[in-house]
Amino acid sequence: MNNQQIELLSPARDADIGIEAINHGADAVYIGGPGFGARKSADNSVADIARLVNYAHRFHARIFVTLNTILRDDELEPARKMIGQMADAGVDALIIQDMGLLELDLPNIELHASTQCDIRTPEKARFLQDVGFSQLVLARELDLNQIAAIRAATDVPLEFFVHGALCVAYSGQCFISEAHTGRSANRGECNQACRLPYQVLDAAGGVIAHDKHVLSLKDNNQSANMAALVDAGIRSFKIEGRYKDMGYVKNITAHYRQLLDVILEARTDLSAVSSGKSTFLFTPDPDQNFNRAASDYFVQGRREDIGAFDSPKNPGLPVGFVSKMNKDSVELETDAVLNNGDGLCYFDLQNELLGMAINTAERLNSNHWRVVPKDPISQLRHLRVGTMINRNRDMNWQRLMDKKSAERRIGVGLLLEDTADGLALTLIDEDGCAATVQHPIEKAAPNDAARAEASLHEHLSKLGTTIFNLTELNLNLSQPWFVPASALNALRREAVDALEEVRKAALPPLPRKAAIVPPVPYPQDSLSYLANVFNQKAHDFYAKHGVKVIEAAFESHEEEGEVSLMITKHCVRYSLSLCPKQTRGVTGVHGTIKAEPLMLMNGSEKLKLVFDCKPCEMHVVGKIKRNVMQQKAREVQTSPITFYQARP
Repeated sequence: MNNQQIELLSPARDADIGIEAINHGADAVYIGGPGFGARKSADNSVADIARLVNYAHRFHARIFVTLNTILRDDELEPARKMIGQMADAGVDALIIQDMGLLELDLPNIELHASTQCDIRTPEKARFLQDVGFSQLVLARELDLNQIAAIRAATDVPLEFFVHGALCVAYSGQCFISEAHTGRSANRGECNQACRLPYQVLDAAGGVIAHDKHVLSLKDNNQSANMAALVDAGIRSFKIEGRYKDMGYVKNITAHYRQLLDVILEARTDLSAVSSGKSTFLFTPDPDQNFNRAASDYFVQGRREDIGAFDSPKNPGLPVGFVSKMNKDSVELETDAVLNNGDGLCYFDLQNELLGMAINTAERLNSNHWRVVPKDPISQLRHLRVGTMINRNRDMNWQRLMDKKSAERRIGVGLLLEDTADGLALTLIDEDGCAATVQHPIEKAAPNDAARAEASLHEHLSKLGTTIFNLTELNLNLSQPWFVPASALNALRREAVDALEEVRKAALPPLPRKAAIVPPVPYPQDSLSYLANVFNQKAHDFYAKHGVKVIEAAFESHEEEGEVSLMITKHCVRYSLSLCPKQTRGVTGVHGTIKAEPLMLMNGSEKLKLVFDCKPCEMHVVGKIKRNVMQQKAREVQTSPITFYQARP
C-alpha cells in the first residue's frame, strides 16, 4: 500500500458482514480465521474466508485475518498450518501479536503488527518495521504529536482505531481476567472486568465513589479528528467491532466512508486504496448503534470526561419525558415517532440505567404517546412523571439496516467498434483495467438509424446486476447497425466477465516485508512478563535481537505476588477530580482522600491503584488467584499442552 493511499478498515464477525462492509465502502476488512484470533467466538472457516476474499478482490479491497493471540509452544505448528490455509485462500495480510510466528517458516504473506503489540514509541515502531512488519496498528492512547513522531521514524503505513469500544488498558497490558478467572485477554477470552461496578476506597476505608464503573470508558469516535489524523500520518483508519452485528458495520462503515471521501476530494495527493464508489440508501448515523457516549480519548490531549462511569450499557438518545403513569401503560411527551418493539431506558434515582421495552406504542396526538411496556409497570423502579426517557433501540432503524442499504459500483467506459465480421466491445474501468471481446455478428443496415443507435445504447448500458457503473459509452461504427438484442446482451456479459478477470489479475499480492539483516537490536535489553513471551520461539526472537533477560508471559504463572494487572493511560484519580495537578490539594468533587493507595472493590475482588505521574499512567495492582494457578497446574499435568517458562 502506497503511503499516500488512505484505507478504511472495517471489522467482520463473519463473511456476510464482511461483504456488506465492502459494499458500504470499506477498503479492507479484518476478520478472524479458524482460530487464534483474540475473539474466542468470532472464528470463521477457510471456505468462508475464501468467499470473502473473492468478493473483496473484485473491488481491489483487501482481507486481513487476525491471528493476534499469544501462543503456547504446541500451538505454533497448528498456527503455521492455518497461515498456509489463509495464504491459499488469498488472504492479503495477517494481523499478529506473537513474535514467535516470525521465527517460523511462513508463506510469503504480509504481516501487520497488532495493537496488542503496544506500539507507543518511535523506537518500538521502527523496530517492528525493521523486523518485517508492513503495517503497524498504533496504541489507541496516542495523541497527534506522538503519532507524528512515530510517522517521522517509520516508512510503513500506520493504522489507528477511529471508532468503537475502548479497552481501558494499553492493549496487551491487561491481566485481570487471567488473574481472576484463568481467561486470558491475550488469548481472546477477556471477561471484561473493566465494565464492572467498583467501590473506590482510600487506604483508611473511606468511600471515594460508590458502585461506579470507574474502569469503563466511553466509546471511541474520531469523526472530528479525521483530517488531523491524516496530517499526523495515519493511513489506515480502523473501526473496532469483530463482535458487532451487521447493522453496526453497515452504518459505521458508511459514516467513515463519507468522512474520508470529503478528505479525498479536497486532497489530490491522497487516494483510496480500493476501487468504486458506494451509494447509500440511508443516512449514516453513529448514534443509532450501541454506544456508551462518545470520546476522542487522548488524540487531542487528556480530557476529564472519557468515562462511562454510570453504566457500561447503551444509554441511547433522549426522546422525551413521562407525562402520566397509568395502571398498565405510560404516557410520554415526545417529538419522536415510537414503534412497537422499540427499546426505551431511563436512569433511576441511584443513577442506574434501566430498560423499558415497548410492546405497543399508540400516538395520542402530535407529541403525546401511550406505550405499553413489556414488563409490568410495578417492576419499573423509580419510573414517575417527569422522568427523562431515552431510546436505545429504534425498530424503524433496525428494519432499515435489515434491508439492502448500499450499492458499490466501479466506473467503466464502453467502446463499441466494427470488426470485419462483427463487433468488438471494449470496457475500460476507473483503474485503467481493460478487456475487449469480439463476436462475429450479422449486422444489418437499420431502417431507422436513430432508433437503432438508441437500441445499442439501451442494451449495452444494462450493467445493473454487475459491479460496474457506466460512465461513458462511445460508438465507433460506420453506421448504427441493427443488432439483435440477444447478441448485444451476450457481448456485454462476456466483456464484463473478461474485465473482472483482468481486474483479478491486476491485483498484486502483498508479499512479506524482508527483515533487516543483521538483526536490529530491540530498544531494551530486558523484558518482563509485560512482553507476553509465551513460547520458546518468541524467546528466541527477542534473544536474536539482543535482549538479555526475557521473563515468561503472565499466563505462565511465574508472577505469584502482587504485580501490575493493568496499565492504563486512564486515571481514576484524575477522572474523579482528585489529581493533585487539578486540585493542588486532596479534596475532590467525589470526596476526600485520607490516605493512599486507593483501592477498587467489587464483591470480594480487591485491586490496588498505583499512580505513576511522570508518564501520567495508572497501574491496577493485584495477584493471581490460587485456584487459577491450581487449575493451570492440573492442565499441564493432564494434557499435552506446554507453557513457556523463562529460563534462568
